[in-house]
Amino acid sequence: MAAEIVNPRSDSESRNGHTEQDGGAEPLDSIDPAFALHRGGKMAVQATVPLRDRDDLSLAYTPGVAKVCSAIAEQPELVHDYTWKSSVVAVVTDGTAVLGLGDIGPEASLPVMEGKAILFKQFGGVDAVPLALNTTDVDEIVETVVRLAPSFGGVNLEDISAPRCFEVERRLQEQLDIPVFHDDQHGTAIVSLAALRNAARLSGRALGDLRAVISGAGAAGVAIAKMLVEAGIGDVAVTDRKGVVSRERDDLTPIKREVAAFTNKAGISGSLETALDGADVFIGVSGGTVPESAVASMAKGAFVFAMANPDPEVHPEIAHKYAAVVATGRSDFPNQINNVLAFPGIFAGALQVRASRITEGMKLAAAEALASVVGDDLSADYVIPSPFDERVAPAVTAAVAAAARAEGVARR
Repeated sequence: MAAEIVNPRSDSESRNGHTEQDGGAEPLDSIDPAFALHRGGKMAVQATVPLRDRDDLSLAYTPGVAKVCSAIAEQPELVHDYTWKSSVVAVVTDGTAVLGLGDIGPEASLPVMEGKAILFKQFGGVDAVPLALNTTDVDEIVETVVRLAPSFGGVNLEDISAPRCFEVERRLQEQLDIPVFHDDQHGTAIVSLAALRNAARLSGRALGDLRAVISGAGAAGVAIAKMLVEAGIGDVAVTDRKGVVSRERDDLTPIKREVAAFTNKAGISGSLETALDGADVFIGVSGGTVPESAVASMAKGAFVFAMANPDPEVHPEIAHKYAAVVATGRSDFPNQINNVLAFPGIFAGALQVRASRITEGMKLAAAEALASVVGDDLSADYVIPSPFDERVAPAVTAAVAAAARAEGVARR
């Protein structure tokens, strides 16, 4: 049998749902079932080899393990074959941008990081280890991850606030020869592009025919803008709290100046409402509320992707009055833009071929593969598949692996 390491609890704690130290207060488990599910954590470490007797022990540990260590020391690439490295991802956060909760710190972020890890396993067959770091300093985050990297085949950055997340990812990509992927940026962008491709196909238009407006110039907004431009969007404007990110503004951060340089070919200035006038696509990744009048001013047959959680920037009931396709970030409405459609397959594909990094071509391939799963079932309420569609991860995995080989970053 496989050995399993679990989070130990006393018998009284298991029976009563609380410890003696809490003064006997009513356990949270009895108030909300979410606490009962999370008690003790959502993960365990399980052995993949038998450990039944002395012979098993001598192979799994000393003396047998020494032969494997020596072989890896002589041929470092063997680490991928004889350890878990080639199939495990580090899920790294500093707890500064967790869900819609904001900067809640590393300990409070752990339930989300555990959740991310089990999504990796469930949907992509990829093992993942949550690592919540007790620092928000960019240099310290980068140094810590670089030092830990020999144990992992890839790094998924999670819930690190902008603009630090851009520098953390860039520096890690420069220093490591394994895939580094900030899912809040690229996962959102990949799924958004896949949904937009299908929405355009449904309406008989090409991406090049569309003008999009993105509300939010943070991690997701910037990544979506970059990906839409890479995919050939007709034009895209990004807005922040002060309006359209444009070259004329003198208050832009370095990241926003970069965004201004490759977006807004139409030269629009002013507010989000001004930008939406006649626009074909709205993509919301900022929260807040968009006035109904602004949605009404969009082009006929527009697409509204309002992805703020739990409250979309445009409620679907309002959006459906004016838009041909409506998507949200919620699971209780059709067309959920959910990152779980992307990141498990992306890492599975990258690890499968031992890719040294995740390229723009691999991301575009993931979006195309995800869109293709919908196939002939395409409709206004089905431009993106369900996370539980078993075709999703294999399609994304195969496309990413093929793109890695085509772009020369695969090592097997």
